[in-house]
Parts: sequence; structure tokens; C-alpha cells
Amino acid sequence: MRDILEAKEHSLRHLRSIYGDEAETVIAEARYGFISGLVKEVVRRPPIERLTLSDKIDKIVINRWLGIPFFLAIMYGVFEFTFKVSAPLMDWIDGGFGWLGEQAASLGGWGGSLLGDGIIGGVGSVLVFIPPIFLLFLTLSFLEDLGYLARAAFVMDRVMHKVGLHGRSFIPMVLGFGCNIPGIMATRVIENPKDRLTTILINPLMSCGARLPIYVLFAGAFFSAHQGLVVLSMYLIGIVLAIIMALVLRKWVLPGPSGHFVMELPPYRLPTLKSVLLHTWERGKLFLIRAGSIIFGIVVLVWLLDYAGALEPIGRALAPILVPCGFGQWQAAVALIFGFLAKEVVVGTLGTLFAGAEEIGGLGHIIGFTLGWNSLIAFAFMAFCLIYVPCVASVGVIRRETNSWKWTAFAVVYLTVLAWIVATLIYQVGRLFI
Repeated sequence: MRDILEAKEHSLRHLRSIYGDEAETVIAEARYGFISGLVKEVVRRPPIERLTLSDKIDKIVINRWLGIPFFLAIMYGVFEFTFKVSAPLMDWIDGGFGWLGEQAASLGGWGGSLLGDGIIGGVGSVLVFIPPIFLLFLTLSFLEDLGYLARAAFVMDRVMHKVGLHGRSFIPMVLGFGCNIPGIMATRVIENPKDRLTTILINPLMSCGARLPIYVLFAGAFFSAHQGLVVLSMYLIGIVLAIIMALVLRKWVLPGPSGHFVMELPPYRLPTLKSVLLHTWERGKLFLIRAGSIIFGIVVLVWLLDYAGALEPIGRALAPILVPCGFGQWQAAVALIFGFLAKEVVVGTLGTLFAGAEEIGGLGHIIGFTLGWNSLIAFAFMAFCLIYVPCVASVGVIRRETNSWKWTAFAVVYLTVLAWIVATLIYQVGRLFI
């Protein structure tokens, strides 16, 4: 009993420190948020009724016609803020790793090459993207604590209904923007088995934080004047494809009625700095842990295989499949292979294969210069990385949550085929206009 009471007091202190209010107030506000969501779903208020400030804001934010454009404008602002603020920080980190790589390479021999080209070149090319990743998580945490993300889900509820799902499926999709693993696990709250399975199968189309380094790398090199717009387009492509695939799955693969859902609309609340920073750290620390463990091990493996001359034959064997997509070079094929282990490793692998990128202006530029890529090919490559088979950890979670190798294999195959189709369409159609 004493342990239970201590745990209770600890939880109360934690809630008080995060929300700046007593637990009773927080729980009551959540309850009224649920009631507010229910009322907005089923009640039309008379025009003479006095509107609160929250109601006036919601008339724009969750308006049938203005809700989605407002959501797009907010997300565009988020990406513009992220890249404008993070650019000088990225340059500073990139310069630091470039200097370290030169010092390590000057040691000579295979040891200097391993340290400079493999470890520093590979891991450093990923760690450069710490500023935009943490800034993106910071802004999303702010919007979540403000109460806006719940309203974005409310707006998308109408769209989800049209494809046979409901707003509750959008919540795991939003979580997928941080990492697909908790997004897939969050589908446990969906009661309808077919709704849940459909949501699991489309969740990998949400752009997780691990894909962001790929977007930032190529958007910065090939779309420097429109970075925010290009990265936003990747997120939108994922959302649109998820909606299309949900429609296809619910109509032909998993037909049946959809469940019902009442969206909870929490009150607007000015987020506390501690709460925003804590949520940002909880999301961002996974990236740091992966960089210090998984990514480190993989880039060392990439360097060893490259040093032994084993990577090029593997890449050349698979590269012809990617020719219609526009990036049929062995380096791109190798990066995509290792990207299955962790999406950040696409950048880490390219950083290892193209060590010394700082000499001609950065990794993205040396890839374009060496492989002859243009902005169209770069965009098609980003789209392929967005869609194709999720990381091995996500595949493992899909297997665990579906308890089926059949559906796991289906997810792997359909996502990879879809990635090839979309990337090929982008490249082949785009060539007609350039």
C-alpha cells in the first residue's frame, strides 16, 4: 500500500510540474475536452449564442473549408522556421566534423580511413541534422501542448470517414511523424479489427523523424530556395498515399463497416517551457541513441565492406531495377539497402561512400556532381525513401501487432512496389517538362 501511495504522489507531482496545475484540474479539462468534441460532432449552435474565445478560434481552425488550408499553412510555417533557424547550426556542426575528418585522415593507413571516412564521415553526416530534427520536434510539441494537433485530427476525421476509417486512425498517423514504431503500437486503441489492421499497414507512409535527414540533405542541395516547401511536399505525399491506400484496403482487401469515434478537443493552453522541452527530448533522444549505437555500427560495416570492395558488386546487381526511377547508380542502391536497417543510415552510407564531401560544398552537392543528379532525380529519390519498406524495427513491430507473417510480408512488398511506381512516375513524367 505504501508503494502505491508513493507512486500516486510521484504521478501527481509529475503532472503538476508538466501542466502547471493540479491533477484534478487537468483531468477535469480532459473530461470537458471530450464533451466539447462530442458537442461539436452532434450539436449545431444557434447563431445568437455567445461564443467563447476558444469557439471563435475553432470557427477557423476546424472549419469545414478552412481547416485543411490552415493546417497546411501551419505545417509550412513549421518547416520554414525549422530550416531558417537550423541552417547556421548545421553549417557549424558540418564544419566541425569536416575538420575532425581531415585530422583523422591525416593519420594515414586503414585506421585513419576508418576513423575519418567511416566513423566521422558516416556518423557525422547524420549528426549534422540534429538541429532541424530537434527544432521540428520542438514546434510539434508546442502545437500538441497548445491543443492544436487534436484539432488537426478532428479536421482529418471527415476525410478519414470517406475512406472507411475515422479520426482515431489519424492519431497513430500523427505519432508516426515522430516514429512509426509508437504510431503502429498506438493502433491498439482502435476497437474495429479491420480499422486497426488498415491503420497499421498505412502508418509507415507517415514521414518519421529518421527520414528527415534525407529530405534536408537533398532539399538543401537541390532546392535551397524552397526547402520548407519541398520537405512539406514529402509529408503531404505520405498523407495522400496513406489515404489512397486506406481507401483501396478498406474497399477491396479489408471490406466492412468502420467504427465510430468522438474526438477529444482539449482546451487551448499556453504550453509551459518545461513541458515542451521534455516532450522534445523524449522524441529526440531516440535519434541520438540510434546515432550512437545502430548508425555507428552500420556505417562501420559499410566502410569495411566498401574497403573490401564488396559493396560495388552488390549495388551494381540491384541498380538496374532503379534505372526507371532515375537513380540507377550502385551507390544509391547500396544506400537504400542499408536504409532498411535504419532510415538515417541512407545519409550515413552516402556520407561514407562520398567521404570528403566538404571539399566541394557538402554531401548533397558531391552526390549531384558525381552521379549527375538534378533536382528531379533528387525529388524522386526522396519520394522512394519516404515510401519503401520501413526500417527493420518497424517491420518487427508490424509482425508483433498483427501476429501475422502474411500481413507483415504484404506491408513490405506493397510499400516497396509502391515506392518504385511513385518514384518512376515522378522521374518519367518530370522528364517530359524539363
